[in-house]
Amino acid sequence: MSQADTSMQVELASGKRQKIKAQQALLPFDAPAPDELLAWAQAQQDGIELDLLWEFAPEDEFGFGVAAADYYGGKPTPQQQAAVLLRLHGAPHYFQRRGKGLFRKASQETVQAALAGMARKEAQQRQIEADAQALVDGHCPEAIAAKLYALLFKPDKNGVEYKTLALAVKQSGHGALHLLRAAGAIASPWHFHMQRFLLEHFPKGTGFADLPLPAADAGDLPLAEVQAFSIDDSATTEIDDALSVQPLEGGGVVLGIHIAAPALALARDSAWDQAARARMSTVYMPGDKITMLPDALVQSFTLAEGSSRPAVSLYVTLDANLAMQSHETRVERVPIAANLRHDLLDAEVTEDALNGVGAAPSFAFATELALLWRIANKLKTGREAVRGRPERPGGVDYSFRVTGLEQGEDAARVDIVPRRRGAPLDLIVAELMILANATWGGWLAELGLPGIYRSQSGMGANLRTRMGTKPAPHQGLGVAQYAWCTSPLRRYTDLVNQGQIIAAARHGRTALLAVPYKPKDAQLFAIVGAFEDAYKAYADFQNGMERYWTLRYLQQEGIAEREAAVLRDGLVRVDGLPLVLQALGAQDQPRGTRVRVQFGQPDLITLEQPCKVVEVLRDVSAAVGEAAPVDEPAEEEDAATLATGLHLAVDEAEVETELAAEPGAASAAA
Repeated sequence: MSQADTSMQVELASGKRQKIKAQQALLPFDAPAPDELLAWAQAQQDGIELDLLWEFAPEDEFGFGVAAADYYGGKPTPQQQAAVLLRLHGAPHYFQRRGKGLFRKASQETVQAALAGMARKEAQQRQIEADAQALVDGHCPEAIAAKLYALLFKPDKNGVEYKTLALAVKQSGHGALHLLRAAGAIASPWHFHMQRFLLEHFPKGTGFADLPLPAADAGDLPLAEVQAFSIDDSATTEIDDALSVQPLEGGGVVLGIHIAAPALALARDSAWDQAARARMSTVYMPGDKITMLPDALVQSFTLAEGSSRPAVSLYVTLDANLAMQSHETRVERVPIAANLRHDLLDAEVTEDALNGVGAAPSFAFATELALLWRIANKLKTGREAVRGRPERPGGVDYSFRVTGLEQGEDAARVDIVPRRRGAPLDLIVAELMILANATWGGWLAELGLPGIYRSQSGMGANLRTRMGTKPAPHQGLGVAQYAWCTSPLRRYTDLVNQGQIIAAARHGRTALLAVPYKPKDAQLFAIVGAFEDAYKAYADFQNGMERYWTLRYLQQEGIAEREAAVLRDGLVRVDGLPLVLQALGAQDQPRGTRVRVQFGQPDLITLEQPCKVVEVLRDVSAAVGEAAPVDEPAEEEDAATLATGLHLAVDEAEVETELAAEPGAASAAA
């Protein structure tokens, strides 16, 4: 509209007038109208041959007007200049921008490399489109199959495979998991769950580094004058604990609790200590386990029958009334007379047999077990007095036995064996381990040594269990403090605590100078946090695999219906199985109602089991008020976590239409 030396006034297409600096103007022209000029230039720019434009361009910096004159010849029109400007600006691989309207042509090598890269990108895009269409058609490309689990659980969103899957999700309207299953990429549900877990927690595999095994200097350790025995399941190979009793004159007894001592060999920050710290715990699952320590190292310390392995022993002196008088901790070698297996002895070791009712028992260590039974019951009664109420009577535990898995998932058979919780042998072991953990935790605190503790406090929904480095009461157990110390072959927290206990046993009041971890050690706090995360992840995985094998058991045994008890919010607990399900028709039934449920076809990938109530057997609405104590979380809270199946992030996100232009974003579900 007007122009001065350094500025000009222009009118926009909207009619608005604006003052701009003169140097911002690239091309002055009188005709045609701006919108007509720009429309013509945009339509013509694609027809301009870049190779020809590049060939005739000057070697030095040049303005777009010069290039337009060379390309069109003579004096180019404003439209032609605008078209060349747009073409130059849109081809940075041919022309480098050097300033306002100025360019320099790239070298021939740069142009060739850029063109080759563009060709590869175009070919890659064609491959992405072809592979995406193959997935939509029900065929899994080899590149997708090779990175299947990484795509599902740890995708590289810039990767070709991710973009392929994303495009297939957009085109089909189905989730990524649905597409991959339909394409036959997930042939084995068991392998799917295993790979999902291993990719997250064992990305480098479950093997151990090729390092020399440490050896405990046990030659100088005294040999304990006891005949100890362990109580475990037949499948247990990491035997951490054993027991012994020594009667005293006058009716008292010395109770021995002996814990395998790998901490003697695994010094802090040694190679094997770091390996154990990386895993934090043994991972259990039906039919298999991933140990915290290698088998060869475990076998060096496990309290196997007939061996005299290094151990940390807690000796508790009890009077004739089985009241605790004193305790002492020793580091020694302990002779193991037997490994008792509770799954073989439960039928014989009953309350009546231990109480001397009926015929004399014939099982090994009958006298010792009877005495330990009395001690365990007294300990339990004492804890219940502290808690202010008795513990709930035990329910049912389930043991999974999977055979034939080495021949393939389809050939495997699962047996689920129920076992009464709180059986005498269980009670003996549980109470004596609580005694050891509470006693050692208190002793460490008395000496001013840090340890790793579990505490519990609160009421009802506010009940919280925490881990920390300072002692605090454990409300649920009824003890003043509780430090995990009795499973050092299986849990890293116990291994750390055992190192502290060994230093305390050897140095007494001066142990603070010799313990591996001193107060306020930053690494100890880090261990607590890392252990909690790992332990929860391992427990979730174990629960998921147990649910998988339970659903397999329903199929294997052809179970179509079963009786169940209503819990809450439409959940039912199936009789005789570790299975809690969301049942259609159970929402309006009071808690405790007995029903018969019918099962649909399970999904072994998502672990969903359709279930509906087909008959109400007994209404117990009168007993609705019978709930778990307010300060003890109801057992079904944990059991219900997988009641509706395993929800995978890969199939939870909805792919929206507007994401079509961004294949990487469109596959947020992956």
